[in-house]
Amino acid sequence: MERRHPAGIAAVTAALHFPGTINEMNGYWIGILAFAPGLFWLWYFYKKDELEPEPKALVWRMFFYGMLLVIPCGLIENILPLSPFTMLIFAAPVIEECAKFFLVRTTIYRYAEFDEPMDGIVYAAATALGFASLENLGYLISHQSSVLTIGDESVYGGTLGLSLSRALLSVPGHVLFSAAWGFALGITKFMDESSKGWIYVRAGLVISIISHGLFNFLCMAPWGAFLLLIFMYSSGRMVKKQILTALMNSPHAPYDLKD
Repeated sequence: MERRHPAGIAAVTAALHFPGTINEMNGYWIGILAFAPGLFWLWYFYKKDELEPEPKALVWRMFFYGMLLVIPCGLIENILPLSPFTMLIFAAPVIEECAKFFLVRTTIYRYAEFDEPMDGIVYAAATALGFASLENLGYLISHQSSVLTIGDESVYGGTLGLSLSRALLSVPGHVLFSAAWGFALGITKFMDESSKGWIYVRAGLVISIISHGLFNFLCMAPWGAFLLLIFMYSSGRMVKKQILTALMNSPHAPYDLKD
């Protein structure tokens, strides 16, 4: 089972050493392996916004902003005098989920284009996937000694295995965590009782933090593989229900979808 390092620490450290650590060809491959999963899941969630698709430029902007979040999160995680266990299970989930939430809440949430509940999930996903993609790049670079050397079949195969595990778990995991507060933000913006809605938003943020911490714990636990699969499956089903609920409550939804 992969022992996950705090996102920002790996990414920031790797970025500082990136230019002189790998050759040009390997750099291209690592970049592709790092960003391909995030771009796939970004396409997946964008296509789910079928009633009133968001402007692609805004979705890409939030993806890019999510990438930038890795830097301040990494600096904060790097200076806190905490044990790896405490950082992974408690501090990192709080720092990363609150950072992603604050970014969406203070930027795109106020735009006129944020005009239906589904938009909360879409922009939360874009932000989370930008964050996860740069985290993925940092992780692969920081593990380059066992990651990728073109022409060495065993090392190359190890890279694909590492990339596949992160593509199926770590990258979509960030979306599953953030979907809770993204869904709550989307629903709340169009509620009549805004004060009641913000209770949902706080609950969504707490759920995302707990889910993030539980995911990290299961990644660390030697017996956590099976439970991790159950957790990912259950979280995926929950997000699908959130997407359906968001679409049903959209002002752009046809009447037969609302009924």
